[in-house]
Formats: sequence, C-alpha cells, structure tokens
Amino acid sequence: MLTIDPKFFLESSIDPEVREFNAQTVDLLKARPDMWSMPAQLVRQARVEGKGPFPLEPEEQTARELEIDLGSDALLPVRIFQPKSGNSHGSYLHLHGGGWVIGSASAQDTRLQEIADRCQLTCISVEYRLAPEHPYPAGPDDCEAAALWLANGDHNFDRRFLAIGGESAGAHLCAVTLIRLRDRHGLMPFQAANLTAGVYDLGQTASSANWGDKKLILNSRDMQKFVQRFVQGAKPLTDPDISPLYADLSDLPPALFSIGTKDLLLDDSLLMATRWHAANGNAQLDVTPGGCHVFQTFRHLKIATRSNELIDSFLNSARETT
Repeated sequence: MLTIDPKFFLESSIDPEVREFNAQTVDLLKARPDMWSMPAQLVRQARVEGKGPFPLEPEEQTARELEIDLGSDALLPVRIFQPKSGNSHGSYLHLHGGGWVIGSASAQDTRLQEIADRCQLTCISVEYRLAPEHPYPAGPDDCEAAALWLANGDHNFDRRFLAIGGESAGAHLCAVTLIRLRDRHGLMPFQAANLTAGVYDLGQTASSANWGDKKLILNSRDMQKFVQRFVQGAKPLTDPDISPLYADLSDLPPALFSIGTKDLLLDDSLLMATRWHAANGNAQLDVTPGGCHVFQTFRHLKIATRSNELIDSFLNSARETT
C-alpha cells in the first residue's frame, strides 16, 4: 500500500535543526542578486567558480569523462563513477537537476560516488543540453539517447541491472525518458527509478502555484521562469511529454518518490506517486517533515543522511531482487 501519514505534515513534526536551516536558507537567498536578472551562462559560470549561494561538492578525482557518439557528428558527454571496490553489478543513469537551465553532470560528484560504492553500481551522469540556448526537446532528446545507449549500445558497462534517477528537473527527465522508451521504442530496460523532488506538472500543481515569494531554494516565480525558458511555447504544458503527470503511467518500473513537506513541489510527488502506484502497484513515497527542495544535497542535515540511506536501500533492494 502507498500510505501518506498525516503527522508528517504537522509543524510539530519538523526537527529544530531543519527549522533553523530553512530559516537561514531563506535569509541567505533573500540577500542574493536575482538570478533572473543575469543571463543563464553567467549564472552557470558563477556556480562553477564557487560563487553560487551554496558550496560546491568536491570533485571526485576518480571520475572520468566519456562522449557518446549519437551519429551525425553529435557527441553527448557523460561522467562516469565506478565503485572503488572494483565490483559493479549494474548501472545507474543519473539526470541532474537545475530547472533544465543550470546544473551539470559534475555538480554532485560526492553523492554519485557514494551511490556507486554503496550500491555497487556504475553511475553515469548525463551532460544534457540546457535551455534557453537549447529548449525542449533538446534536453529530453539527449536523455532518451543516453538511455538507449546504456540499454543497447556498444560499451562495457554492466547492464544486468539498470536504474535511472535524478533530482528536481532531473526526476522530470527520468519520467519522460521512461515513457519515451516504452512508447517510442517498446522498451523498459530499467528496473528501478529514483525520483527525488521531481516536477511533473509544468503548468504548476497547487503547492507550486500557491507557494508565493518565499525563496526556500525555489519559489513560484522561479518555477514559472524555468518552465518558460525550457518549453518556449513548443507544446501545451499539459502535453504528456512536457508534463508526465498527464501521461499513461502503466508498465513502468518500481519507483521511489522522495520529497520534503517544505518543498513547493510537494504536490507533484504526492500526485505522481499516487498515479504511478495506481497504474503499477510499485511506487514508494518518502515524505520528510520540513524538508526543503532537494534537501538531500545538504549532507550535514540528519534528514539528508536518512533520505539518502533510504534511496541506497531502495536501489540495493531492487538490484538484489532482479
């Protein structure tokens, strides 16, 4: 059964550490320049240089770069993380977050190496094209191509067990990719989907639309700006390839949806997990009291440790039962 415990949504359920962190984050971002007053390229560059609002994760020295040959002189960069034990029992395709506009395959090295080591999986993070320079369908096309390459391409990565996962816009791209594989190629090579704080209705669910101006990582205006730059009027926002909440969700693999109650995308995960479970009977939902958007990246928080350990357990369980 997919259950939602009402106590998780009570203010009294939020740990004091989490309350303090959320308040500090709002104050920090309130004092920052408006990212929408700058070109996306400058925002990305500032983050690469460590000038973003939060510290960069350390670069994993053992990670390596690879380019997938997509034909017609098109190359798709990916970043590879191998288990340091040398024993890989499958592969994990990672699609990073950042609102389809910012973020990169190298922005979460510590966490991806951790998944590689804890789950004995080769992690492959995709450097898909970003908007607004490359609007829809460029990013989803790249993710679809990477998934097809991992499932059927000429490489030496272990595909006895395949999982896909991502955060925020990356979780959105995971859902879109799985649906495309099913509908366009008649394939479902992935045995697990790790979907963290995803956005599944780009027209905005109630929690996203009604969040307001408070910038706890994201606010309602941020989501509108990200969507505008990504979609650029290519299709209606209710098109299933844009908003997978509106898609047929049958015949999809087991999925773990992780979300915090102080994430403006809360309703996206509640609704998507419910529809996914109704269609397949294989969705799990982890709701964390007080968790902000993608709180799992703030590794000093106890709730981040707990959530990441649950994700690792989900991946290990899926691998062991395959």
